[in-house]
Amino acid sequence: MATTDEAQPLTVRCQCGRVSFPTPTPAPMKVYFCHCTECQKQSSSAFGTSAIFPAEGLFPLSPELEPKIKKYTRNTEKGGKMDCYFCTGCGSRLFHRILGPDGVPRPTVSIKGGCIDGLDWSGGCHIYVRSAVIKIPDEWETYETVPPSLL
Repeated sequence: MATTDEAQPLTVRCQCGRVSFPTPTPAPMKVYFCHCTECQKQSSSAFGTSAIFPAEGLFPLSPELEPKIKKYTRNTEKGGKMDCYFCTGCGSRLFHRILGPDGVPRPTVSIKGGCIDGLDWSGGCHIYVRSAVIKIPDEWETYETVPPSLL
């Protein structure tokens, strides 16, 4: 019997509300504030926020979700591809998944932070600060590109 104390998944929702789905787990594995020029363009802002979740539970995409989203694929700097998913109604970027140079998808998915209701933004780290267009306080966790654990 389930108790009411069990953590529940968060809700991901696009700007127009057409797309809504639960996160694969109740909390992300990590939150990144990415300052790369691609995230600046994608977010139309100084940086993008990504919450990392296991891909299992979201992929394969459900028959309810698949017709409501489109995919844009771009190259990554490491020779792979990034599948970027967005709402067909309002265009909100919802999540992306990286595929290695061999075409194999990562076991994680990056869900855009601003689309996650109730996301805990604390404890996130700033990545690709070499491209930052704002000052990042010295006491915050930062990486010129990505943390060594992701290399």
